[in-house]
Amino acid sequence: MVNVAIVGLGLVGSELLAQLHKTKNHALRVVALTNSRRMLLSDASYTPLASTAATALAASESATSLSELAAYLAASLVPAVVVDCTSSDAVAALYPSWLRAGLSIVTPNKKAFSGDLELYNEIRSLAAFANGPFVYHESTVGAGLPVLSTLSDLVKTGDKVVKVEGIFSGTMSYIFNNFSTLNTAGEKKRFSEIVTVAKELGYTEPDPRDDLNGMDVARKVAIAGRLIGVPLTLSTLTVENVVPAPLRTVSTSHEFLTRLPEHDEHFAALNAQAAKAGEVLRYVGVVDALEPAHSGAKFVRYPAAHPFASLQGSDNIIKITTERFPNGLIIQGAGAGAAVTAFGIFADLLRVQERVGGL
Repeated sequence: MVNVAIVGLGLVGSELLAQLHKTKNHALRVVALTNSRRMLLSDASYTPLASTAATALAASESATSLSELAAYLAASLVPAVVVDCTSSDAVAALYPSWLRAGLSIVTPNKKAFSGDLELYNEIRSLAAFANGPFVYHESTVGAGLPVLSTLSDLVKTGDKVVKVEGIFSGTMSYIFNNFSTLNTAGEKKRFSEIVTVAKELGYTEPDPRDDLNGMDVARKVAIAGRLIGVPLTLSTLTVENVVPAPLRTVSTSHEFLTRLPEHDEHFAALNAQAAKAGEVLRYVGVVDALEPAHSGAKFVRYPAAHPFASLQGSDNIIKITTERFPNGLIIQGAGAGAAVTAFGIFADLLRVQERVGGL
């Protein structure tokens, strides 16, 4: 039996709650929910919250207190997991205190694993014991794709990872798969038009510049690098910002999208140069274990025959090159969206449940 608290009930948190209730896994008891303002805790017996808990949270009069939440979970006689579905630095900074209280952590929040190395190392050391608490964050890279678990297995079995490279962002994947193709049929869409559609479909952050500046990809590169023993930091990675320089400091997302068509010719020229060489534009992340200084988030061109060139929709594709897999091991599939991200979190919760059951 594992008690579960979900911190953050946005798209991903709500989808996770729905998946947990749908599968009726009675060994995972959702006993607490929070959003940025309200908190809902079960009773002293830790009775599982009903499927209508999200509605009950909206009506709750209890203000969110993560310290109170942690104390409630720690007082239970059974193991407990905090599922952090936020993207908050402040919440990530609480991980060490939760681990010291015996609480495991499952999260898609990238901040603790790509930010300050001291925080990262502290979390790793506190979660290094066979009997817990445990930390799983598969969904920080590739949503539900088994990227981190594969890298972990390769390292644990003694393989040497040489390079990890690929299209880590579903948003950038969608934008450039639609903008830069070698298919001559049909009218070419303008870059600004594709970015606008991507925002309308919910693929981008509220401000698309938060995707186009490359920092999301850079965080994923840092996470993957650290997992294979390369202590990358955001301050030392080379990160190519696709946002046109004059638009990087405009005050609102609306102004950015309104003025982006002014730069369509710039992107069209880059696309034409690539097409003339039989290539396409892609935005990729690279972890180079042999030359860490070459790691980063980059705007590059690939020939038509390359696996990254033929990607469709918003899929991610990651190529892992190792001593045992010198030609590369490829992981491909949906790397964004609430359903697949919640799936990745759910799978991590099951890993905690299985390890707890085996103690």
